[in-house]
Amino acid sequence: MQFEGRCIVVTGGGGGLGQSVVRWLAARGAEVTVPEYTDRSDLFDDLNNVTVVPGLDLTDEDVVTRFYGAQSTLWASVHLAGGFAMSPVLNTSLADFEHQIRMNLVTAFLCSREAVRSMSDGGRIVNVTARPAVETAVPGMLAYTTSKGAVAAMTRALAAECLSKGILVNAIAPSIIDTPANRAGMPSADFGTWPKPEELAQAIGFLISPENRLTSGAIVPVYGQA
Repeated sequence: MQFEGRCIVVTGGGGGLGQSVVRWLAARGAEVTVPEYTDRSDLFDDLNNVTVVPGLDLTDEDVVTRFYGAQSTLWASVHLAGGFAMSPVLNTSLADFEHQIRMNLVTAFLCSREAVRSMSDGGRIVNVTARPAVETAVPGMLAYTTSKGAVAAMTRALAAECLSKGILVNAIAPSIIDTPANRAGMPSADFGTWPKPEELAQAIGFLISPENRLTSGAIVPVYGQA
């Protein structure tokens, strides 16, 4: 899969998964733009075809609209920005619940909408949901699971709406990703069963590639051996 000269946005590009996706795409010739809340441009100093735009709050509608309005000839938008929190329902405040909705659903909605607006000749969008949101729910994850379940529903609805525009919209649904943060949080787990960021980058890469001409509206399970 080659992306020579294609403009691609990757939100959450500074995260454990995001860095692998950005580097995978950059290695195949893509011109990658990474909107970041903080300034993490040093992560990609070694890559001439990656641009980090710092100081962007992707829950702010005006900010997202301006950012995507500046993207010319956008081919794909990959939405990895989000957050995770656990707590029993009786300990989950409305503010906690709304925070997960804003971090995971609102960011994906705003970026998806503005990506569609910026795609003049077809394109590709990939969102990220989660295994507990599409399969067996996990106790203590009500707010997170609800937000990610909504991302899955939004992905299917957007795919149906965008098919006539030549824009294919999909989502991946990972289990626990093998990142340093997750290893630190679960030191006794069997890391070998977790999907690796590099493997997920390949799955995303296919979904946003020109070679993908058929798949849209799919929630792709990428669980590894877990």
